[in-house]
Amino acid sequence: MSLEQTLSRHWFTFQRELFPWLEEALGPLGERYQRLVRVVELVRVEESLPYSRGWRGRPLKDRAALARAFAEFAASDLPGRLHEALLDRTLEGHLAGHVSRDSTAIPGRESPAPKPAPTTRPKRRRGRPRKDELRAKEPRRLERQASMTLEEMLEDLPKVCDIGVKRNAKGHQESWTGYKLHIDAIDGGIPVSCLLTSASVHDSQAAIPLASLTASRVDSLYDLMDSTYDAPEIRAFSQKLGHVP
Repeated sequence: MSLEQTLSRHWFTFQRELFPWLEEALGPLGERYQRLVRVVELVRVEESLPYSRGWRGRPLKDRAALARAFAEFAASDLPGRLHEALLDRTLEGHLAGHVSRDSTAIPGRESPAPKPAPTTRPKRRRGRPRKDELRAKEPRRLERQASMTLEEMLEDLPKVCDIGVKRNAKGHQESWTGYKLHIDAIDGGIPVSCLLTSASVHDSQAAIPLASLTASRVDSLYDLMDSTYDAPEIRAFSQKLGHVP
């Protein structure tokens, strides 16, 4: 069954059966509650949870109920596994025309992590180097990613809570404390891959690992990005995947 057919079937079930039944039992449902119900029913969280029966001792609490509230499942990457399972069921054999890449601010309720102490660099003479003098230059993250595996790239991205700054659509600078969610979405606004990083991480630094993750999940033709991602390393990686950046 295609993704469009799956979403249409679920939407019909939500509107005609599930919501009326819940409202009869619980009363009127707010928009946020309806959104939560749609997500839980669509991803089928119960299918990705361990099930045990017949063990001695005190029985376990309902893991499906706990999955909707506790950090244990976030640490086990349960949301990511549910998302990937949904894509496997609905996008198999699907060719996506475009992958649109962008990020969005995620405000956090915690204090920003303290910045690490700056590393001490060896002293060197001021001014321009001599013709025979070579000064080592640390490669940028985009340059390092060219020789890294996906796991290494993901591990290298900062993920602590910190402060991010960006310009909004009106050109005004705004800041927030928290994180940044980097998203790849195919035609129709369907998210295929997501990465959560520190708020201060530049969009371009998540582009290559995000593109690599997306390529493992869906076949596509074009990579759409704004000027923030305009870097030779990103264009080269897009072409390496057989895409048109």
